[in-house]
Amino acid sequence: MKIRTEEFNSIAKKEINNAYARAFLGLLPPIIAMRRVQVMSSFPNPDQALKLSRAIRSESIARLPDLLEEFEQKATKSGAKVLWAKDAQEARKLVLSLIRDRGATFVTKGKSMVTEEIGLNEALEQAQIEPIETDLGEFIAQQLNRPPFHIVGPAINVPVEEIRDLFLREGIMKEDTTDPVQLGYAARIYLRDKFHHIKVGLTGVNMAVAETGTIINVENEGNIRFNKSSPITQISIMTPEKVVPSLRDAMHIIRLLCRSCTGQKISAYVTLDTGPKKAGEIDGPEELYIIIVDNGRSEIYANPRTREVLRCIRCGACLNTCPVYTKIGGYPYGWAYSGPMGQILNPLLLGLDRTQDLYRACTQCGTCRDICPGGIDHPALFLYYRSCDVEGNEKLAGKKRPRSERISFSLWGLAVKNKLLWNTALRLGRFLTKKYSSDGWLTNLGRLFPGWFKERDFPSISDSTFRERWKEMRKGKYGHP
Repeated sequence: MKIRTEEFNSIAKKEINNAYARAFLGLLPPIIAMRRVQVMSSFPNPDQALKLSRAIRSESIARLPDLLEEFEQKATKSGAKVLWAKDAQEARKLVLSLIRDRGATFVTKGKSMVTEEIGLNEALEQAQIEPIETDLGEFIAQQLNRPPFHIVGPAINVPVEEIRDLFLREGIMKEDTTDPVQLGYAARIYLRDKFHHIKVGLTGVNMAVAETGTIINVENEGNIRFNKSSPITQISIMTPEKVVPSLRDAMHIIRLLCRSCTGQKISAYVTLDTGPKKAGEIDGPEELYIIIVDNGRSEIYANPRTREVLRCIRCGACLNTCPVYTKIGGYPYGWAYSGPMGQILNPLLLGLDRTQDLYRACTQCGTCRDICPGGIDHPALFLYYRSCDVEGNEKLAGKKRPRSERISFSLWGLAVKNKLLWNTALRLGRFLTKKYSSDGWLTNLGRLFPGWFKERDFPSISDSTFRERWKEMRKGKYGHP
């Protein structure tokens, strides 16, 4: 997948004029958000349930090194083989080596964001190994060569007619139909045949339990369960922050994850695996490899200001309430992660210089922070990233702001610090507004400031300041304060 985070503005302008996408985004995210509120009410105390989830994630990150060590010990004791990869390149090499050693020419994949992050599909294709996405949304997105539109529904925005044309063109079905049930059935038959012949299956991991060495996956289609039970070899790929202390903690996080993802009390399938197939068991892999991919998480963890990013459980709730995402959708974010979760994670994985438009595309409304089961303060992180641009942070250096902007804010800072200068500027601005407002000089002035005022009029200056009104009130003109 080509990384297009630097094209955020251009793609966003295109998508905001996409009538179909706008209609879709105006309907589905609010419905999912509403369903989440409804199912959260099934908790005896929803606020306390959310606080507990945040506390678990906070503890998990605080104890991360110890929990990972415990998880490795328990998983190994259960028969799994735990491998570590420091970056995306090393992770790809490990996966390719395991697949080649087993003589597989294709692999089936369950829905996994980390495999998109490390560019695994492209690496497999270059090695002449066919990756087959088995999640229906990921399968459609793969065929269309598009990034995920939404973390929960990667192709949820694609019109049914486009899916029909795709399936007919690729030979996935023969009869012309736009019936969603029939389209789903055609994909099911096509993918079911792949499961019968697989040697290696790939999945992600929703949670890893330190006390038992268990890996957990939640889903609604059953394809992940097929990927974990049909092949001889199963490779599960995760990032370090997926670990939680106990099975009890994991069960509570799952309850929040499902409610936040799709508005369900629980997903259709919850699969817990502790090691490979045991003697006497009828299904499951004969060998289980768990690859833990760092890919920059150690640096994120080392910085106290960015460490809380690792609390994210990939539920996607923040996308459904974000006023930016719900207007432009997932494509402008240009990579695997979109919405507020992508805006806090992508800059740390790709660099602030490649993602500046992402973390500056925020209204600071705070709905992502309020809804987050992990307790992440997204707006504070966005402000931190922006400050790194301005202050020239050595480790998180982004693009320097335009010289005109720096000069403008320097003058602004000088004015607001000097009472006489500020009042003089206000009087001058008020005079110019009254004398030349008909000439549109405020609109022309706004053009000097690209960004916010490029699409909006420069605000007019009020007839009087608060201090002036206060003085008048003291004199009795507006009554007593």
